[in-house]
Amino acid sequence: MNATMRRVVIGTAAVSMALSLAACGKAGDDKKSDSSSSSSSGGSKTIGLLLPDSVTARYEKFDKPYFEAQVSSLCADCKVEYANAAGDAAKQAQQVSSMVTKGVKVIVISAQDSAAIKSSIDAAVAKGIKVVAYDRLAQGKVSAYVSFDNVKVGQLQGQALLDALGSKATTKSKIVMINGDDADPNAAQFKKGAHEALDGKVDIAYEQSGLWKDTVAAQKVKAAITQLGAKNIAGVYSANDGMAGGIATTLKGAGISGIPLTGQDAELAGIQRIVAGTQSSTVYKAFKPEADAAATIAVDLLEGKSISSLATTTQTSGSGDKVPSQLLTPVSVTKANIKDTVIKDKLYTVADICTAEFAKACKAAGLQ
Repeated sequence: MNATMRRVVIGTAAVSMALSLAACGKAGDDKKSDSSSSSSSGGSKTIGLLLPDSVTARYEKFDKPYFEAQVSSLCADCKVEYANAAGDAAKQAQQVSSMVTKGVKVIVISAQDSAAIKSSIDAAVAKGIKVVAYDRLAQGKVSAYVSFDNVKVGQLQGQALLDALGSKATTKSKIVMINGDDADPNAAQFKKGAHEALDGKVDIAYEQSGLWKDTVAAQKVKAAITQLGAKNIAGVYSANDGMAGGIATTLKGAGISGIPLTGQDAELAGIQRIVAGTQSSTVYKAFKPEADAAATIAVDLLEGKSISSLATTTQTSGSGDKVPSQLLTPVSVTKANIKDTVIKDKLYTVADICTAEFAKACKAAGLQ
């Protein structure tokens, strides 16, 4: 397949799937050490893939295999060198240096810490290596950025919370807001979008960062309950599903039920909580179109081809660099559209979701 036709196919696939897309993002992993594998030991047609953590289910279950498959389909003799930072920014910096030493020509990186990785990225670029920021916009002289419209993600989360509140969405309704890690630039965009949807419509009575960790989010919500009172909390904004898990447990322990709780990433546990009624929504960012787009751009950069037909917009990073970008469209998921999103796209099967624990709730939701 020639380059022009390939772009048409990939572009069409990305657009067609954009209507059913769904995070970002979650940083931090104290449970797993470096997960690093190599399908080559360098070489002129090797692409590096560096992902931030292994506690977020999507990265190694979806992003990595989708990325590798797309590279293979576009360039038969290209190889992928992979490493996972396991939530450690210093380790990721070492991994960038290792990629440079191995002779990788293009690095695709989802930064564990977008600011901390800047010097490593600039050092790689100085060696003639092209760098693609994946899912999170890293600082430094990156050649391209592939992600979702992250402000839109926050807007979807905020609107889903308002929709779930219904007539209870008033300026007196107290909302607890648990944001992501400030080291992740996506977190600020999610927060911005959520505030755009919520400000002036409800009372953000307590707002803290949960650092993308379920344990930290749980602690913050426990503090919010102490401060505000269990009966006075109308809903909880959680920036992702991982934190929502810890929050849901804390709410249950405090005897709080039936209030909206948002999320993001369409993790299986999040979908199951939506079915069970302990989480009201998530945001689905389809992993395959994102991984395919990043792989396509990486191969084109490796082959010295223009990426202007793929990266059709620009984003400004924290270092002030204007980066050619391809942004995909996320989709809000509630109990009403699980079938039309994550099941339709074969992210999960009904059997995956409707285990014995959730069988009754699945039947009530029309999934069985």
